[in-house]
This record gives sequence, C-alpha cells and structure tokens, in this order.
Amino acid sequence: MEKNDRKVPRRIGQTILNSLKGGVVPRIGLPYIAVGRKNEIEALLHDVEIISEGGASFRFIVGRYGSGKSFLIQTIRNYVMDKGFIVADADLSPERRLQGTRGQGLATYRELISNLSTKTKPEGGALTLVLDRWIGSMQAMTMQETGLDADDCALAKAVDGRIRDTIMAISEMVHGFEFSKLLSIYYHAYLDGDDEKKAKVAKWFRGEYTLKKEAKEDLGVNIIITDDDWYDYLKIFASFFRLAGYAGMMIFIDELVNLYKIPNTITRQYNYEKLLAMYNDALQGKARYLGIIMGATPQAVEDRRRGIYSYEALRSRLSEGRFSKPGARDLLAPVIRLEPLTPEEMLVLCEKLMHMHADLYGYASKLSTDDLAAFIKLEYSRIGADQNITPREVIRDFIELLDLLYQNPEMTMEQMLQSDGFSYSESNAVSDEAEESYAEFTI
Repeated sequence: MEKNDRKVPRRIGQTILNSLKGGVVPRIGLPYIAVGRKNEIEALLHDVEIISEGGASFRFIVGRYGSGKSFLIQTIRNYVMDKGFIVADADLSPERRLQGTRGQGLATYRELISNLSTKTKPEGGALTLVLDRWIGSMQAMTMQETGLDADDCALAKAVDGRIRDTIMAISEMVHGFEFSKLLSIYYHAYLDGDDEKKAKVAKWFRGEYTLKKEAKEDLGVNIIITDDDWYDYLKIFASFFRLAGYAGMMIFIDELVNLYKIPNTITRQYNYEKLLAMYNDALQGKARYLGIIMGATPQAVEDRRRGIYSYEALRSRLSEGRFSKPGARDLLAPVIRLEPLTPEEMLVLCEKLMHMHADLYGYASKLSTDDLAAFIKLEYSRIGADQNITPREVIRDFIELLDLLYQNPEMTMEQMLQSDGFSYSESNAVSDEAEESYAEFTI
C-alpha cells in the first residue's frame, strides 16, 4: 500500500485523531480525511454560489447520530470561510431554541453572534474585527478618491457621508434604521478612540441589552433585540457583511433534535412556526446573501407526533416526493438525507487515518490493504450493522486499534481482530430511542 502523498502536519494530525477518538468533529484538517459525500457537497456548494449573488438558501441535513452529519456541516463551514463568507454556528439545547418564554431564542442568537467567524478569525468572536475592518476600508477608499490625508479634519465628514450612503439599503429593512444608527455611533466612537462606546454598541449587536431604558441611556436607541425579532437582525447582518466586503453569511444550526425533545406541545409548535417563518423568508427572497443549514436526526424530522412533520405546513414543504428513494435522492430538495458511507469509502478513510497515525507517532505502519479490508469486513458483518453501524463507531474502533498496535508492537492486526473486544457479533449501534442519549456527540 502506497503512502498518501499529502503530508499532514503533526499538530493537525494530533487534533484530528484526538477529536475522532473522542467522538467529535475536528475544526481543522477536514480535507485530509474527507471521503464520500461528493454529491451532497456539490449540492450545497451550488447554494453557496446563489447566496454570493444575492440569493438565500435553507437546507436540512438529516442523518443518524454518528452518520457524518456534523462532519458535512463542518466541511461546508470551512469551505465557505475560505470563499470569503462570514459564518456563525450554534447547537440547539434546552436553553437555546428558536423561540421560548425565557429568552431561549435570543440565547441562540447570542451564541451565533458570539461564534461569528472569518477566514482570518476562524475560532469565533469576529464581530468587532469585522466592524473595525469595515471602517478602515471606508477610510482607505475615501482617502484614495478624495486625496485627503488621515490628519485632515474633512476626512471624517467625507467618510461619514460614505458610510451613510453605504448603509442606506440596510436602513430600509425591518429594524434597519436603528441598526444603521448604531453603525454610525460605532464609527464616531472609533474616530474618537472611545473604546467604552464601541463596547456598548458591540454589546447591543450581541443582543446583551435586556432593558430598553438601558440601551436608551447608553446609546440613544429605543429598541433592543428580543426573542421575537432576533432573526430579523441576522438578515440585516447578512446584508451588512456583504457591504463590508464579504461574500455573504452562512448560519449553521445543529442538534435540531432538541426541538423534538420539547415536552410541551404548544412550545414545540411555536418553535416549528418560527422555523417555518425562517424557511419561507429564505425561499421567498425576503433574505439576501444568507444561507442557513440545519442538522437533524431522521426521527426529529419525520416523527408525525412530535417531529418537524407534526407541523403540517413544514411537512408539506419538506417531505420527499414519490420518486426520491435510497440510492437516488433528490439533493436539490430542502432536505438532504445522508446515505451511509460504503465499506469501500470507509476503507479509504481508514487508510488515511493509518498513515496519519504512523506519521504522528513516528513509526512505519505494517498494515496491508488486506488487514484494513479484514477490519472493515468484521465491522460490517456484525448483526444489525447494515442498518445501524455509523462512521463514528468504525472510526473510533479503528483509532483504538491503531493505538493498541502502536503500544503493543508484538501484536498483529489478525490477533487483535480475533480478540473478544473486536469479534463480538452484535453491533454497537442503538435504537432510535436510545440514540438520543448520544446527542452530545457531533460527528
């Protein structure tokens, strides 16, 4: 077996292996281990082109826990950042929903804004960086066009006029007037070196003001972001980011299963109603330069009693037609259902991980293609594996196997596979009901 020509930096290799063994998706290095999902990725990247041209998209990625759902989301996240998008991501939880009586919707908004990321700041917290960079670009363009120097007092007035003209389109959106006013306040605080005022504007943008009175006293605006209107501000941000020189905004919301788990029927329906409003906005052209991708389990979507399909308006929009079926899914539909990775694709992935592990720990791997094939065959031959096995389980088993072989060089792959730990007949997979307990895993 030939070694992969693509050398993985040790730091990235360590992160990838540790993350996968721990059952989570690594934030970096995904191209080194990407296999399969070519058609799904191409479908989502087509959306990216539409968004950058002023459109909007809304997609659901549906797959069982461990099926690669969050891996696909993370792959698209990294791709669009490289293409000049600003991204924001959040996992839903009992405290973060789309709507709630105790501010759970606003909590989701705060998480998204806190996680704003760009190519140069991929770890989040990019809001003030984007604002400062936007002001800097406004100043640079104005100086170039007018010939004014940075010390010229006329420059501030000229830049102010340019900013006013630039954000006029935003001011016409719902809540856009206040948003534009706050951008102007931030600019003047930037000029004056007033970091305290800048921090207050950033606090407002992050949705951290809870009283209108406090916002009025600090910033002179009579409005704050609330649980009811937080999505309107995401649409404004998407348009603003485009004006600030970015391609658009992509929002990733995972663990939609937490809406399915809401025990109160009315509260659950309110959340689905909010989901419908966001979906309609994107498809009807009411949002621009905005893409939304949500991750969910099949049960959270298709359950007619508690899932998204329990809300008839969503079910009629999202359910598959008569012709879509496993092996021939319509990937242009709003819902992308992940097919299981094939044994051949898992073999390729294991080969990549094997070389990465050997490079990281500095040894020459002795495993052959036949060894890897034997491992894959064993994994897929367990009882129930055809329905229940997931990439996460196979990956975790394989990395554990590599660790053990590295620590016990006298052992062989054949001996390991014949041991009780690897030769049991029942699949590790669980039923739909039991797998909810694994919601903390994100790969």
